[in-house]
Amino acid sequence: MILDSCRNFAWQEVPDPVRKADEVLIEVHAAAVNRADLMQKDGCYASPPGWPEWCGLEVAGLIQEAPANSRYKPGDQVCALLGGGGYSEKVVAPAGMVVPVPAGLSMIEAASLPEVWATVYLNLQLEAGGMKHGDIFFLQAGASGVGLAAIQLAKRMGAEVITTVGSAEKADFVRKLGADYVVNHRTDDVLKIIEAHPPTVALDCIGGTLMGSAFQKMAFGGRWIMIATMGGSQTQIDLETVWRKRIRLIGSTLRSRTPEEKSVILHAMEKQLWPYFTSRQLVTNIHAVFPIQQVENAHGVLRRRENIGKVVLTLK
Repeated sequence: MILDSCRNFAWQEVPDPVRKADEVLIEVHAAAVNRADLMQKDGCYASPPGWPEWCGLEVAGLIQEAPANSRYKPGDQVCALLGGGGYSEKVVAPAGMVVPVPAGLSMIEAASLPEVWATVYLNLQLEAGGMKHGDIFFLQAGASGVGLAAIQLAKRMGAEVITTVGSAEKADFVRKLGADYVVNHRTDDVLKIIEAHPPTVALDCIGGTLMGSAFQKMAFGGRWIMIATMGGSQTQIDLETVWRKRIRLIGSTLRSRTPEEKSVILHAMEKQLWPYFTSRQLVTNIHAVFPIQQVENAHGVLRRRENIGKVVLTLK
């Protein structure tokens, strides 16, 4: 059974997925919710070609079938990055887009890792070229799943972190994770903080009018990485700023990358970051867990921007 993507979710029977030679078949125990799922449900963010048309970008579960030469065998606990289709009882994925559940983590925690942490690793490590002590990192929506992951990884790299949130509760939480300058976007002026501490790297999922103003205040040689435009797709930039300060404006998405590219990202993360999850030096905050039959309620949490961290659906 799968949870069909439409204006109102409903269970629908479909044939079991058939594994290709280089794929694994996973019995899904948990699937995390992402803002891309909301966009897909609203009809404006379709799955890439070859993937199921319904929602679900990251899951955790048990291997049911795997290639004979695979590192996996039936019964192994894994989490997977998908192009779509995770809201289902079973899913197939290229073996390279599957990694073991970090030791000591639950299926619920593991389901919240692949999409968010791959996004953050891709952009901070690969697109931005890494960070070091003395760098200043700016991101909005610090209490989102991506935000909490980015704060932790940026701090581990040695950067200072500026972030925005929408409530005092969220501000307290991100400070505990290590954010240095926390701005309530409802009451405070983030531009004053950015002017006092010019960012060397920015990860932007908001865009909108603020983007152009903040971009002007970047440090010389800064890298501004755009991954979404939740606050609007129009802004104004003084182009002289780009060449005078040698700032790079980088557009980046994870979903449209090839399975081979995603495999490289995931396995670098497994090698470099999984030990920190096992030792709890990196954490994934689970804000809420819903049985998949209550997916509308789960989506509502994200639509109202109530979450601090991840919302996860359970199937087992």
